[in-house]
Amino acid sequence: MRALPEGRVLTDPDVVDSYARDRTFVEPGKPLGVVLAASRDDVVATLRWASEHRVPVVPRGAGTGLAGASTAGDGSVVLSLHRMTAIKELSPADEIAVVEPGVITADLDRAAREHGLMYAPDPSSYEISTIGGNLATNAGGLRCVKYGVTRDSALGLEVVLADGRILQTGRRTMKGVTGYDLTGLFVGSEGTLGVITSATVRLRRAPAVPPATFAAEFGSLRDAGAAVAAIMAAGCQPSLMELLDRATLEAIDDWRNIGLEPGTNAMLIGQSDAADGQVVAERMERLCVDNGASFVAVSSSPQETEELIGVRRMAYDAKERLGACLVEDVCVPRSVLPDMITAIEAAAARHDVKICTVAHAGDGNLHPVFIFERGLPEPPANVWAAADDVFTHALELGGTLTGEHGVGVLKRRWLALESGPVAQEVQQGIKAVFDPLGILNPGKAI
Repeated sequence: MRALPEGRVLTDPDVVDSYARDRTFVEPGKPLGVVLAASRDDVVATLRWASEHRVPVVPRGAGTGLAGASTAGDGSVVLSLHRMTAIKELSPADEIAVVEPGVITADLDRAAREHGLMYAPDPSSYEISTIGGNLATNAGGLRCVKYGVTRDSALGLEVVLADGRILQTGRRTMKGVTGYDLTGLFVGSEGTLGVITSATVRLRRAPAVPPATFAAEFGSLRDAGAAVAAIMAAGCQPSLMELLDRATLEAIDDWRNIGLEPGTNAMLIGQSDAADGQVVAERMERLCVDNGASFVAVSSSPQETEELIGVRRMAYDAKERLGACLVEDVCVPRSVLPDMITAIEAAAARHDVKICTVAHAGDGNLHPVFIFERGLPEPPANVWAAADDVFTHALELGGTLTGEHGVGVLKRRWLALESGPVAQEVQQGIKAVFDPLGILNPGKAI
């Protein structure tokens, strides 16, 4: 790639291998090399070269994905965007920011807070994941119950297409219906339609007072799910509603000694950032008690709040200590959350699989994590069987295979169950329009 400046291309096999993986157990292929893009021009040059030589390109952010979407294939080029870290504009007047794809999610939020604003999407990996990766998977996070997923904050994009052409989508305004919604199309496309090199994102006013937070303990996971359903039905509008099962709490307790009680089989952590947040938190507290909570407490200080949220953010790291993880993220209507929780527990027992479940419970998004022996090339048959049961039941309840992690390679085996032949044909047609040579992240998402 002579058009790229010196030092942009890596070919050392050990270094290249480190860029070929994401956070899953998926074993990557052997890519030709890695491009460390530092600008849009680097991306343009890479894609023009790849189109000319018909070489597959795998876009990559921080490598924190949980579905295998950024794992490299044989003979591909990994296009790393993690050096494109500029916050090009932050406008308090318009409540927007224009950012490059390598910006860390939490860094954008911190920059916005200096102006009394916030960037609402906050996946659990927000301190290490990038805006580009969040856009590629339409990531959610802890605050999505009130503020929506990444697509709800994406106003416009700059995208380099497979042949190197530059496409501008969307706008800087809060409204706009000119033409098709190409911004929404690219968000969640997992690098299969183009490479995002800049994004105009919506910022929101940060809460005027610290949010009020409660933690509730339950003797059963189903009771906790019922409490969530009651809270949402009562119109409490929490800004965060997270559920952790006993297996997850045990993993965290073994690691960080959080003082887990023997009878606690589920914990619910909720938050309100409304002006009357303390009143709302107390109302949610009462609804937890009405639905069987054995203990509930409302935090009395920002420090206590941070400690409670910290427990939730430790969940995945704690589970990784137990073994290899197949991480899933089914989403169901909130009203059937207790039924989905029961189905996950039944699948674990039926197939003798350890499943640790956390959930963005306020929007019905559950993360059952299937633990298996580290070092195996893929999950054993009983793990896949349990996952089959979980996905099938989620679809039967009117849910979806993935709420925020994306399809990648891990969920492609179930795609036909949800999308059907007509949707699959339409999606393949869209792919052919944007990527006629099929070089952009082949074998992923659809």
